[in-house]
Amino acid sequence: MEAHLTVGRVAGLTGVTVRTLHHYDEIGLVRPSARTGAGHRAYSAADVARLRAVLAYRRLGFGLREVADLVDDPSADAVGRLHRLRGVLLEQRDRAAAMVTAIDRELEGRAMGTTPAGARLYETIGSAYPATRRTEPRIAAQVWAALGDARTVLNVGAGTGSYEPADRDVTAVEPSEVMRAQRPRDAARCVAARAERLPFPDRSFDAAMAFSTVHHWQDPVAGLREMRRVARRVVVFTHDAGDSAWRQRFWLTRDYLPEAAGLVAGRPPVHELARAIGARITPVLIPWDCADGFFEAYWRRPEAYLDEAARRAVSVWARVGPEAERRAVGEIRADLASGRWAARNPELAALDAAELGLRLLVA
Repeated sequence: MEAHLTVGRVAGLTGVTVRTLHHYDEIGLVRPSARTGAGHRAYSAADVARLRAVLAYRRLGFGLREVADLVDDPSADAVGRLHRLRGVLLEQRDRAAAMVTAIDRELEGRAMGTTPAGARLYETIGSAYPATRRTEPRIAAQVWAALGDARTVLNVGAGTGSYEPADRDVTAVEPSEVMRAQRPRDAARCVAARAERLPFPDRSFDAAMAFSTVHHWQDPVAGLREMRRVARRVVVFTHDAGDSAWRQRFWLTRDYLPEAAGLVAGRPPVHELARAIGARITPVLIPWDCADGFFEAYWRRPEAYLDEAARRAVSVWARVGPEAERRAVGEIRADLASGRWAARNPELAALDAAELGLRLLVA
């Protein structure tokens, strides 16, 4: 056994822990070729050489299964895998750099008092979007059907790319750097611009769409008219700010968060928005198991509003302020525990979908 090294000696030479060496042995990645008389692991020079190769690939970022393929098969395409890994790392680097830039500009804007309120809100909630803001296929089907036979589509206020139709030629517009940085690698190209000043000639697109974004625009009517200018068809998913009945239908605003009503004060009613572009208005029902975590999405799942990650991805919670949020969440938690919420809302259990003021405008 003089030509072999103990597991402790190998750990010291290579800088890995004994526990890691034991794990590599158990999964068959680096097995010692011998045992001591006492039954302890003993590594040959060839074993140590294999371990060094494993560690080199691990430092490059390969997973254990890929490492096993590379060290076991001399014909494995290590160069190809390195190129793919390089692409992934470059994407991660670019995304991180964009996030850092967005944060730096936000800090600078706040220090100088020049960051617009809408931009601050986007940067605040943007990083939380991927956790809960996903495409709801039943709502998406209505939006995509409204696009008709449009082949080129402009997505205004596109965010991270939810609801962009995969079978169309899409161009996205998004003012928030945080949002743009989180768009998938294969998402449509994204232009940094605002709805009120779209950098495209007249009639550049077959259709323009906007999903759950109009309420963040500084001038919604101007933004919609810009969409009408650059596209032959306009499809907008929004909320009817002029419909006060939804506040009573929706238990969250009625019983726990009345401050939400004040957030829509002064916002153009949906009929005014429709009139600005000559659109027809269609109600959009929210399925009880809605995949997209917008404000009203959890109308039959009240426990979801206790999840801070879900709240962080919704602008309403950021706008009502931390005091109102703490009070509302505390009351919801208490009423769920006591059974009061269920007693107040017995009819919801039998509903598969709810009408809570969401509207689709099609022009």
